[in-house]
Amino acid sequence: MSSAVLTGSSEQRELVLDVGGMTCASCAGRVEKALRAVPGVLDATVNLATERATVHGGQVSAAQLVGAVEQAGYTASARGGEAAAPAPQPAPARLSEAAFIALSAALTAPLLLPMLAQAAGVHLMLPAWFQWLLATPVQFWIGARFYRAGWHALRSGSGNMDLLVALGTSAAYGLSLYQWLGEGSSHLYFEAAAVVITLVRLGKWLEARARRQTTEAIRALEALRPDRATIREGSVERSVPIAALRVGDLVVIRPGERIPMDGTVIEGSSHVDESLLTGESLPISKGPGLALIGGAVNGEGLLLARAAAIGAETVLARIIRAVEDAQAGKAPIQRLVDRVSAVFVPAIVGIAVLTFALWTVLGGDWRLALINAVAVLVIACPCALGLATPTAIMAGTGVAARHGILIKDAQALELLHGVQVIAFDKTGTLTAGKPRLTACSAADGDDQAMLALAAAVQRGSEHPLARAVAAAAQAAGIATAPASDTRSVAGFGVTATVGGQALILGNARMLAAQGIDMAPMAGAAQAHARAGDTVSWLARLTPEKALIGLLAFGDTLKPESVDAVRRLRAAGLRTVMLTGDNEGSAAHIAAALGIDEVHAQVLPQDKAAIIAGLRAQGLRVAMVGDGINDAPALAAADIGIAMGGGTDVAMQSAGVTLMRGDPRLLVDAIDISRRTYGKIRQNLFWAFVFNVIGVPLAAFGMLNPMLAGAAMAFSSVTVVSNALLLKRWAPKGT
Repeated sequence: MSSAVLTGSSEQRELVLDVGGMTCASCAGRVEKALRAVPGVLDATVNLATERATVHGGQVSAAQLVGAVEQAGYTASARGGEAAAPAPQPAPARLSEAAFIALSAALTAPLLLPMLAQAAGVHLMLPAWFQWLLATPVQFWIGARFYRAGWHALRSGSGNMDLLVALGTSAAYGLSLYQWLGEGSSHLYFEAAAVVITLVRLGKWLEARARRQTTEAIRALEALRPDRATIREGSVERSVPIAALRVGDLVVIRPGERIPMDGTVIEGSSHVDESLLTGESLPISKGPGLALIGGAVNGEGLLLARAAAIGAETVLARIIRAVEDAQAGKAPIQRLVDRVSAVFVPAIVGIAVLTFALWTVLGGDWRLALINAVAVLVIACPCALGLATPTAIMAGTGVAARHGILIKDAQALELLHGVQVIAFDKTGTLTAGKPRLTACSAADGDDQAMLALAAAVQRGSEHPLARAVAAAAQAAGIATAPASDTRSVAGFGVTATVGGQALILGNARMLAAQGIDMAPMAGAAQAHARAGDTVSWLARLTPEKALIGLLAFGDTLKPESVDAVRRLRAAGLRTVMLTGDNEGSAAHIAAALGIDEVHAQVLPQDKAAIIAGLRAQGLRVAMVGDGINDAPALAAADIGIAMGGGTDVAMQSAGVTLMRGDPRLLVDAIDISRRTYGKIRQNLFWAFVFNVIGVPLAAFGMLNPMLAGAAMAFSSVTVVSNALLLKRWAPKGT
């Protein structure tokens, strides 16, 4: 799909084009160059594997961009914010690509048969006119695409793989005509030209089939979108297209149906399968008040839900955009490939000319010199170079998404594999994030009255500790008094006026700043801290300053956290915990998990400063968090990792999002990153090896054009097939 998406103001736009006709990295580079030359374009990147161009610019239209791509010799289309001038569509081919290849093979086989028979000691020779009759349609009909694309490349002042094939096969075909008509020789090379065209087209077809498999993750996610939804209006239910659904609609979801939107359950209970969205293998229990994710499958119960997000705003749509962006982007390592590709084709043509000249001068046989030059032109494969990186990224990010790991872009993928330090937020990341009130101790012994004041101060707050206080007050049957002048101080606590008293509820630093003496209860606070509890203090500011008491909160470790930290340390990573909790609670949690380094009582901005300090030591740092207060640290790290269930702010600041709150997914994210990066390096190695070894062999006359053509086709298929091995990856411990 192609789209034109506006981002920011009207002056800053991102447009996405589908580009057709690219066959190698040189093509992608030429399209990039053409797009960047359009006035108003700030930057353009082209991905050969996805055949997608992403353009950032100012006052530039989709029609201008499409025109620039077509001027460079390719096809392009865009849709979205504006309509582009429709590109002229080529006449539909009468034969499919597979049929073309089959026909080409049928015409080529008789030409190849005498060579194979000669190897078996049988001497066969087809008449020259019959060889010409078989080879000509292969050269100029089936091979026409190479001439067209090569001509476009020449016209724009550059070269590509198609130009190399067209030059090489034309030279072999022309030499055969000269030998036959000019000298009456029976030593012809029609079979070499035909075999090269057949093998290269076969290779491109196999490569395209393999590349389609790398986009299966996107197609699987898009298939989760149902076409229709059932809405309830009063007592009437009716089925409507998904596009007609509106926020606030009451949606009926029957057993076995896919959920058409994000929303909240109003009535009913069921179990919902979210596995394709979050990687969670077990169905999730849903009832009134709980959230639903569009694309998930309803289980055994009938649900009535209110739509909260539809269309492009759903979690599913955001996941699809994230995977598409990651697959369309370029990894930093791709810059090396781009530099090589920019000079690749001219360099190969130069080597071929040099090969011809040297063989002619030193060997004295210009015919043999021409065949060796043809072999040089044919074996060179910029295709493999262009596909090495994007196919691995597409396969890696796709399989990661299927298991609940969303990788934002190619840069995040490349950074993650080399991480040396993992910094964790504590609450909600390593712990369950659902603290409970374990103690309420009043200085005057009236614990009930103190709990009532604390509940009043925290009234209306969504902070986890506030919810714990409210739950304890409700369980004790305590009515919550109204509060006024409520003011929250991030990282410290809250102040409010209750019953004419100015109260303060917060950490020790907040009370110390107000001159509150906490010494009478310091021993009790230390005991709670040693037990791993978080301690908050309640005090009166007016009419006179006085300590009212302390509250202790306990949070349970996630069962998976111990295993996650153990696996990280086994992988040679240093673990750090950053928390606003007191030192005793932080030390207790760190000891239970085996965390290497702890920073307690830190504010949100302090977390970012600690991350910056670690990076200043030359370490690559990943920050893992789930809350708004983690956003600065997520942004300060080399790569931020947001836990599933966290806030949108945290997810937007992060390069990687874990769709479940399971910290073991972090280990798996690093693993798939390392494996993907390993595939990129393997692919680049093989792509370079094919050319570094193959081109000299051809130049020295050790490869004939047919073997060179086979090697060229094989190199592209090998690179894509190697990337597809990533599809077999699965998380180890989740």
